[in-house]
Amino acid sequence: MKRSLTLVCILASGIGASALAQASTAAAAMPSAPVPASAAAPLGPAKIAIIQFQQVVGATNEGQRDFAELRKKFEPKQTQLKALSDEIDGLKKQLQTQSASLSDAARANLTKQIDDKTKSLQRSAEDAQNDFQQEMGETYQKLAEKVFQVVQTYAGQNAYTVVLDASAQQSPVLWATTGIDISQAVVDAYNQKSGVPAQPTSSAPAASAPRTAPTPSRTPAKPATTPQ
Repeated sequence: MKRSLTLVCILASGIGASALAQASTAAAAMPSAPVPASAAAPLGPAKIAIIQFQQVVGATNEGQRDFAELRKKFEPKQTQLKALSDEIDGLKKQLQTQSASLSDAARANLTKQIDDKTKSLQRSAEDAQNDFQQEMGETYQKLAEKVFQVVQTYAGQNAYTVVLDASAQQSPVLWATTGIDISQAVVDAYNQKSGVPAQPTSSAPAASAPRTAPTPSRTPAKPATTPQ
């Protein structure tokens, strides 16, 4: 039963987090920060910026909206899995407390019910987790590509020579002054371009607070062309 409960917890963790927390921990790999392809090399010293690209995607108004909608979509499945898990726990408790008084046939029948329901729970939880991860990856990639274009535009307009992604797992950035972090500026620029309003904040905690979030199954790809 430990495995079945683990699967339920994994699914619950994926659909109970805030959108920003998901984007901050979900993606295992990110697109590298862009260098505007059409920008001429500036004269003088290089102008370098860093960006927390992964967090920027989740911090946009559009990201918070889309990830919240995705969580809401999977809430019924989470409830269904929790109900099945509770049913299995009840049967196991019944077997434990009534085993001595049950006939061999009744004990065997109850044991079979527990095994069958546990296998069903495992399959359903794995399927739901896979579905969630796939949709999470697709949602993230679609938004990341649009944010990437804004990064390109912003970097070109502000004459940056290079922008480094400090959120990547193998980031080359060991230390940087906060003055060169353009993350919030890009979030603001994207929100202005997208026109998506800020999402209402809720004072109540999520129904099931996660400790981890699922990893998207796909890696955001760089756009093939530089925006005009």
